[in-house]
Amino acid sequence: MSIEVRKVTKHYGTQKALNQVSFTIKSGEIVGFLGPNGAGKSTMMRIITTYLNADDGEVLVNDHDVKTAAKQVQSSIGYLPEHNPLYPDMYVREYLKFTADVYKVKNAKERIDEVIKETGLTTHAGKKIKELSKGYKQRVGLAHALLHKPKVLILDEPTTGLDPNQLVEIRELIRKVGKTTTILLSTHIMQEVEAMCDRVIIINKGNIVADDFLKNLKGDSNQEIEVEFDYRVEVELLSEIKKVREVKELSGFKYLLSFYTNEDMRSAVFDFAHDNGLKILSLNKLNRDLETLFHELTKN
Repeated sequence: MSIEVRKVTKHYGTQKALNQVSFTIKSGEIVGFLGPNGAGKSTMMRIITTYLNADDGEVLVNDHDVKTAAKQVQSSIGYLPEHNPLYPDMYVREYLKFTADVYKVKNAKERIDEVIKETGLTTHAGKKIKELSKGYKQRVGLAHALLHKPKVLILDEPTTGLDPNQLVEIRELIRKVGKTTTILLSTHIMQEVEAMCDRVIIINKGNIVADDFLKNLKGDSNQEIEVEFDYRVEVELLSEIKKVREVKELSGFKYLLSFYTNEDMRSAVFDFAHDNGLKILSLNKLNRDLETLFHELTKN
């Protein structure tokens, strides 16, 4: 495993930021780490990267314990935090040489040339960082994170503040890097997760509320059924249908029923109508996106 998180707990005073969080990430996976503000995402990432210590639990990165082998962990991780810490008065190549010296990168000049090409910085390598656009500053941050050839890349909100063209460029770059590197990526932009990630972990109030492959989270296990009856039905009564998670009353006699199961629940809706003497005027099984699921899992 590239990352193993075992029952990690973290407090800030009396506030519990993480509550026995556990998950594993295999080599070569691109995993989206999602959650509302204050859910514990950044805290978990900082623990993985050794910037914070957990109060309890264990974290291994490439088989190294973050508490007892911090230097080994740091040398095997590339980290791009949400607020990209750059030196604006340094030239791009100068900054990467400084980074290479810190990491004691072998054949530094050749490696700097490689990472400049890899991140699309060739025409900007001679510029000062403060002269670059937000998108190119993010590229410099990625180049910095990749320079020492890490096995794991941690990206905290890497596309924040980018325009649509820059989003596409950084997305393509991350996908390219993900072919050879394990990536844990935090973002609020669901479209970016769907475009880049194989798997999604959702955290809310310090607890993992979903952990599955994206295709499963968007598949039949997350169902929405829109049904119209010939009479009004109390929401409380519809909530008694087996495996229903949420009921929304729409216009007229229409209702939206949400389920989390691989079983096709249309038959249960038919049975409910039969048992209650109702006629079904329309019944549609709707496709659900990641954003809908995210809101359902994190609204409370």
